[in-house]
Amino acid sequence: MTVRDGIDVLVLGGAGVDTIVPVPELPLPYADSYMVDSGIRTRAGQTGDFVALSLAALDLRVHHLDLLGEDPEGDLVRTLHTDRGIALTALPQPAGTKRAVNLVGPDGRRLSLYDTSRARPDDRFPPEVLRPLASAARHVHVTITHPCAEALPLLLETGVPLSTDLHDWDGENPYHEPFALAADLVFLSATALSDPESTMRRIATHGRARTVVATAGAEGAHLLTNGTLTHIPPATPPAPVTDSNGAGDAFAAAFLYGHLHGEPPERCARYGAVAGAYACTVPADRTDAIDRAALLAGTADPAGQTIG
Repeated sequence: MTVRDGIDVLVLGGAGVDTIVPVPELPLPYADSYMVDSGIRTRAGQTGDFVALSLAALDLRVHHLDLLGEDPEGDLVRTLHTDRGIALTALPQPAGTKRAVNLVGPDGRRLSLYDTSRARPDDRFPPEVLRPLASAARHVHVTITHPCAEALPLLLETGVPLSTDLHDWDGENPYHEPFALAADLVFLSATALSDPESTMRRIATHGRARTVVATAGAEGAHLLTNGTLTHIPPATPPAPVTDSNGAGDAFAAAFLYGHLHGEPPERCARYGAVAGAYACTVPADRTDAIDRAALLAGTADPAGQTIG
C-alpha cells in the first residue's frame, strides 16, 4: 500500500454507529414502556470517529483505519468521513459494523450499551495495510476496540508515538493493560477509579507513558507528566450541556493538537478541557467538534493572546 500524503494522526479503530435514546432520568426506572417524544435517532460516531472528526476540525491531517460491515451502519460511517473530508480505510467486517445504544438523560449523562457481537476473535489489521499508514504518520491514536490490541506489536516496531484512551477503566480489567503499557500518552476517565493518582502513577511506572491524563468531568482533569501531578480546572461550556458523549474524545484530540504543535502538557490539557466542554453542548444526535479558531480563543490568556 502506498501513502501519497503525510498524516498527522492515524486513528486506529473505534468506527461505528450509535442509536440515541433520550430518557427522563438515569438510572432509568423499570416500566413496561416509555414514550420518547424527542425522537430516537441513529447516527455515525463512536470513539474513533469522534477523535478523527475532532482532529480534522483542528486542521490536522487525519487518516482513520478500521473494519466496517457492508451494511447501512457502515454506510453511515463512510458518509460521515466523506462529508467531513476525513480519509478512511475501511476493511471488510463480515460480522457487521460496530453499534451501540446510548441512553441520554436530561443532564447530559449517558449509559452506553455496546453490541460486542460485531467482532470476531481472528480479526486483524493486515500488516501490509497498517504498516505504511503508521509509518507515514507523525502519531497514532489507538482506540481500545478489537482488534487494536493485536496491532500494538507492529506499531511499536515502527517507532511512531502512540496514544490511547482507556475510557472508564477500573484499573484492574486486564483487557486494557496492553494499551496502557504500550502508549506514550495515555488518557482515561477517573469515573471508575477510587484513587486516580495511584492508577496514573502505575501506568507511568510500568509502561512507556511520560504523560497520563485522567479526565474528571465537571471537576476538570488530573495531569501526570514527568512524575508531577497537576490539577487542570474545568472549562466553562459555551452553551447549555446536552450530552457528555464524545467529550473525552474531544479532550484527547485537542490535547494531541497541542502536543503535535510542541505545546507543554499543561497547555495541551487546557486545550482538552475547552474542547471537552464544547462537546458537552452538542446534542446527542449530532456530530460536531470545536474548530481551531474557537479552541484558541477559548484558551486565550488574559491579554487575549493565544498559543498555537
